[in-house]
Amino acid sequence: MRILAALGAIAVAIALVVFLFLGKGGDVVNPEEPFKVEDAYARAVGASAMAGAAYMAITNQSGQDDVLIAAKTDASAMAELHTHIEDGDGIMMMRQIEGGIQLAAGETVVMKRGGDHVMLMGLNGALDAGQTLTLTLTFEKAGEIVVDVPVDNNR
Repeated sequence: MRILAALGAIAVAIALVVFLFLGKGGDVVNPEEPFKVEDAYARAVGASAMAGAAYMAITNQSGQDDVLIAAKTDASAMAELHTHIEDGDGIMMMRQIEGGIQLAAGETVVMKRGGDHVMLMGLNGALDAGQTLTLTLTFEKAGEIVVDVPVDNNR
C-alpha cells in the first residue's frame, strides 16, 4: 500500500513539473528568453533612401499572451510596426499597426515583405549589405528585447 501511495505521489509531482515547464496546452515556457527572434534581416538601401524595413520571425515562449507594441533603432529617427492593406481600389498600401502585434503563448508571427514588418523611417544613412543594426522590440508584458539585424538583400 505504501509503495502505491509513493508511486502516486511521484506521478503527481512529475505531472506538476511537466505542467510548470511546458505550460498549459504544451506551450514552450522559457523565462530566460521569453521571445525567440529568428531569421531577422533588413533590406539594403542607399544613402538617399528615406526609409527601410526589417523582417523576422518572433516566437512567444513566455507562456502568456503578449503584444509587440513598439520598435526602435539608432539606424533611423523612427521605427513603427507596419503592415500592408488593400484599399477599396485594389491598391496595396502600408499602414501602421494600431495596438501592436498580438502574440499568443506558443505562437510564431512571421514578419515578411508584403506583410507585417518594422518600418524604419528617417534613416540616418545607408543600410549596406553586411552591416548589422540593433533593433529594440518592446512587448507589453515582457518589456524590451534587443535583436541584432543583419542587412541582407539575398532573402
